[in-house]
Amino acid sequence: MRLRYARAGALPALALALVTACAGPAQYYEGSGLHDATPTEATGDWSGAEGTRVTLRPDGTATLRRLDGQDFDFDTGWRLTGTGTWKLSDARAGQRVRLTLAKRTAVDRRTPATPAPDAPAPDASAPETPSTYTWSLDVRRNPQKALELYFFFGDPDAGNTYVLRRTG
Repeated sequence: MRLRYARAGALPALALALVTACAGPAQYYEGSGLHDATPTEATGDWSGAEGTRVTLRPDGTATLRRLDGQDFDFDTGWRLTGTGTWKLSDARAGQRVRLTLAKRTAVDRRTPATPAPDAPAPDASAPETPSTYTWSLDVRRNPQKALELYFFFGDPDAGNTYVLRRTG
């Protein structure tokens, strides 16, 4: 009799494990918890990897140069340049900057300096580079209490962060 109950409980447990294993970063990341950043503090010039530049203006407009896609979009290799808008929002999990590219003016491609010998050939069916795009940048403070903007890229299970730091 106990064996039957044990088996009956094992199936729902297995199903739950399979579902949560594919839940992405939300399964273990709920935000930075930061709630004290102001729009004035977020305004300004930000820089990131490989020449990325983002300017957030007080009027809510933005200019960005060579900004990679977030999450799995990063793996496509495109880097967008153009103009758009931004807004600082606050939720229970912490603050975020919603950065929207409204007008794309250029596209760059990120390519590895030395491709891995077993790297697959480029996929001709890969999605086109978007003409508009929206990033959700989490907001945190570094150990010196300076604001940083960041998002996750690549496989969510890896937890890789793409960080933008204030310039100047």
